[in-house]
Amino acid sequence: MTDTVDTRAGDTRAGVSPVNTSEREALKETLEDYTLRFAPRSYRRWGPAVVATSALGGIAYLADFSIGANIGIAHGTGNALWGILLFAIVVLITGTPLAYYAARYNIDLDLVTRGSGFGYYGSVLTNLIFASFTFIFFALEGSIMAQGLKLGLGIPLPVGYLASTLIVLPLVVYGMKALAKLQVWTTPLWLVMMVGPFIYLVAAHPGSVGDFLSFSGVDSAGKPLGNGVSWAGIMLCAGVCLALIAQIAEQIDYLRFMPPRTEENKRKWWTAVLVAGPGWVFFGALKQVAGLFLAVYLIGHVADSVGVANEPVHQFVMIYEEFMPAWLAMTLAVILVVISQIKINVTNAYSGSLAWTNSFTRVTKTYPGRLVFVVVNLVIALVLMEANMFSFLSELLNFYANCGIAWIVVVATDIAINKYVLKISPKHPEFRRGMLYAVNPVGFVSVIVAAGASILVFFGVFGDAVAPYSPMVAAVLGFVTPPVLAVATKGRYYLRRGDDGIDLPMYDEDGNPSDVKLWCCVTQTEFERPDMIASAVPAPDGSKQYISSLALSCDRTGEHVLPADPPVR
Repeated sequence: MTDTVDTRAGDTRAGVSPVNTSEREALKETLEDYTLRFAPRSYRRWGPAVVATSALGGIAYLADFSIGANIGIAHGTGNALWGILLFAIVVLITGTPLAYYAARYNIDLDLVTRGSGFGYYGSVLTNLIFASFTFIFFALEGSIMAQGLKLGLGIPLPVGYLASTLIVLPLVVYGMKALAKLQVWTTPLWLVMMVGPFIYLVAAHPGSVGDFLSFSGVDSAGKPLGNGVSWAGIMLCAGVCLALIAQIAEQIDYLRFMPPRTEENKRKWWTAVLVAGPGWVFFGALKQVAGLFLAVYLIGHVADSVGVANEPVHQFVMIYEEFMPAWLAMTLAVILVVISQIKINVTNAYSGSLAWTNSFTRVTKTYPGRLVFVVVNLVIALVLMEANMFSFLSELLNFYANCGIAWIVVVATDIAINKYVLKISPKHPEFRRGMLYAVNPVGFVSVIVAAGASILVFFGVFGDAVAPYSPMVAAVLGFVTPPVLAVATKGRYYLRRGDDGIDLPMYDEDGNPSDVKLWCCVTQTEFERPDMIASAVPAPDGSKQYISSLALSCDRTGEHVLPADPPVR
């Protein structure tokens, strides 16, 4: 049973701070999706399997097919397969600590990042990196959907771009409850339609496997390139794939709703976290290989297919047509594309709105509403689509990968090395205003150094020969710099305070965030213990009162923020 601690001394509500409009709107919306804060136990009613299925439903996107086809056509199967393998290894290593922290402590990656080397305002930088990821991939997925609508229904691409954007808007309004239902109910149909073509090809054309393995790339005219396996080729392929490293943040937007881990459910809990967290990369890598497999088959067996072999809708239409009537093939291909793109783009729009809202509210102390930033994200994505982003996909993803890798590797390193090995970074995550310094140089500087250096390498500042290795530069610097800065600063910038002023345990006997409730003196609403902090403003009778992190983030005066009292380290 959930305990409630009434922290009001007598009838003190007449003397508490008034609720401003921004706080009221934030409170209303976060009761559904918890945009700005910790996800309380009272809301997390799903089992591990449902949360995992919802998270994996978001990776139904077809961009992997395009990515696999693009890198394979340009560099050959050998380089593509090694590049995809390298990408998968990096994602597994970096994604595991992030997924664990989000699921264990029920916070999104922005809140994890704040206490893992960035500080309260410093993590705004990484939020912008993540927001960029969501609108880039929304645009990519929307472009694929528009291609399907054009091929199947004759809808012009510009109109298709607009349709693929507007169709998502009503679906993403209602947050996690609606998204969970959408992902769970559409996944079985998606799996059947996705796997069918590969079973047919391997059974009906066993020679296609050998053709795939020996493929060495072709130019735009379809002439063989003869690319052999090389480190440069592998890194160019891995660089494109590693643009997806930030997908772990979208997985975490679901994993933060995991139920508490107990002795009874720990096996299911860990399975769900690992499969739906870093495990998404197994499915992503398989889709990239599948996309290249289909592209190689089309190039070898269908005339004039080089120009469209990297477009998933053409891939599935042409394969479906081999074992069913053309009208049915077209219908099923369009249905597959639409389902796949809706499943991922509701997640892109949802996660992007969280990132924008978190950043804007923290900087301005004003909450305009999450839906405002749903629209902002969709408008940016629509502009990219209308600019034909699909035509320069590989170049854009290669560039973005440098920023994404730097961010994810730095946060994962702070958790794994600075928290557990060096024990400099506080082991338990902290995200509340007043408990953190504005900026922690450990993570903030590390991301700037890692991303900045790798971008310079990418643009050939240090020579064309090393340009393909920019992702490796981002990863190595992202791994080395945080421990160096943590030792150099002696960890002094992690915590502004060592005590949040609440004499109640933060965690229960199983190590899960406590579900004891406290009264917020500003919003006049109960919040669970991990979301609360003592207010610097006493109650009218002089007693201590508490404020939620939600209200504190909108406190423009700062009067409720406790004074600095850094712990002795």
